[in-house]
Amino acid sequence: MDLKNYKNTSFYLFISVLVIVIFRLILTAVIPLLDKTESRYGEIARIMHETKNWVVLQIDYGIPFWAKPPMSTWLSALSFETFGVSEMAVRFPSYLLALVLLLILGKLAKTAGVSFYLPAFILLTMPEFLIHTGVVSTDSALSFCIALIMISFWKSMQDEKYSFWNYLFFIALGLGFLSKGPIILVLTVPPIFLWILIQKISFKTLYLKLPWFTGLLLTAIISIPWYVLAEQRSPGFLDYFIVGEHFKRFLEPGWKGDLYGSGHSQPLGMIWVFLFAFAFPWIQIVLYKIWKERRTIFKDKYVSYLVFWLFWTPLFFTISKNILHTYILPVTIPIALLMVHWWKTYEKKDTMLTVASIFPAVAILLFFGAFVTGKLDFYMNSDKYLIENQQIDFCKNEALYYWKDKSYSGQFYSNGKAKTIADAKQLDSVLGIAGKSYFVITNKKIKDIPSAYMEKMKLLDTNFKSSIYLLKGE
Repeated sequence: MDLKNYKNTSFYLFISVLVIVIFRLILTAVIPLLDKTESRYGEIARIMHETKNWVVLQIDYGIPFWAKPPMSTWLSALSFETFGVSEMAVRFPSYLLALVLLLILGKLAKTAGVSFYLPAFILLTMPEFLIHTGVVSTDSALSFCIALIMISFWKSMQDEKYSFWNYLFFIALGLGFLSKGPIILVLTVPPIFLWILIQKISFKTLYLKLPWFTGLLLTAIISIPWYVLAEQRSPGFLDYFIVGEHFKRFLEPGWKGDLYGSGHSQPLGMIWVFLFAFAFPWIQIVLYKIWKERRTIFKDKYVSYLVFWLFWTPLFFTISKNILHTYILPVTIPIALLMVHWWKTYEKKDTMLTVASIFPAVAILLFFGAFVTGKLDFYMNSDKYLIENQQIDFCKNEALYYWKDKSYSGQFYSNGKAKTIADAKQLDSVLGIAGKSYFVITNKKIKDIPSAYMEKMKLLDTNFKSSIYLLKGE
């Protein structure tokens, strides 16, 4: 590519990244927290912020949440402390982690002689990464830690003297334990180990390249205290989290021991479908390039390192049925780094840039289309607007009830004031209470309410999922 084309491409990358980053920031502020996952973690963080209990995560007041470590919740709760409780505040840590990662990869790209904005463009045009740039999720912190571990290990193996990278490897490992637990070892150690074997790295070299004693001490100091305190203050946590979440969840189809939902049972190998769909279009190019150069892949230490990093996660989850598309998020980083490595020799740059721009362009058009037409409120999987449009004043004896089960968004947007009505008897009791009572029912369950009670309810608002009524009382 000549100098003029290079400058044009670099400018296109810069403008594209800027537009997508701003668009994604807008979404963090205007899209309500979505059920179930995002609003669940948002509510857990809100309760932590309110109760100032920084050790035991709570899914409702007094009910511990044992499924995940605290890193993501800590970050969101600290954001609440700084900016107040809002959608943007709870999402901002995830957004910030993505930006920091883009800066790190940008510097690596610049060192490789390509545009600083290339890895950011690649990642932000992959559906999985774009979705997680500003989503309340434990996977954002996990992916961030995995990226730091893998990059810092590679840098440590290349440098002759100790630097920040050597210690960052162990710091990131400790943070990984706080982000999602021992899975951090499962997703990083095997690809590193396989690479060491293939490249015939000696034990002595490995020993000398990393400050093992100081490093492991750092890992322990960062991660172990919280686990000890969590078990002390909420006995049973370690058994559920270590055995249940790290073994039974992946080995038992439709795992029945999940205390906070149900296992996400998928056909075996579904992780590869997720990879092809949510890492489009870059994964297709990378896999084609790997196949084309399959005979020489392992002769290049850097490429082989990235290939092991790329393939290990989907290979590991191939044998699991309880998976989500979010599990491929860590894989987006080696995909981007491989594309950066091959970019100078890639011939169809303009075509690739155009194809990659399709997903974010469509996302932007759909969002503004829904916003302008007023359909955004109706189609969001959240109870925010149902609740906020009623301007419920909980200080004036007004109450919010849910039929059978509260939604997490209902809990979050009512500041934990939402209650449940389990049966007709409880509904009778509520109807006899003085003051306004609001009643949310999922549209699928409206048929479960006897007609005699429906006559005492006034429909106030509805969306594609739920409806809110005013209970008239006697």
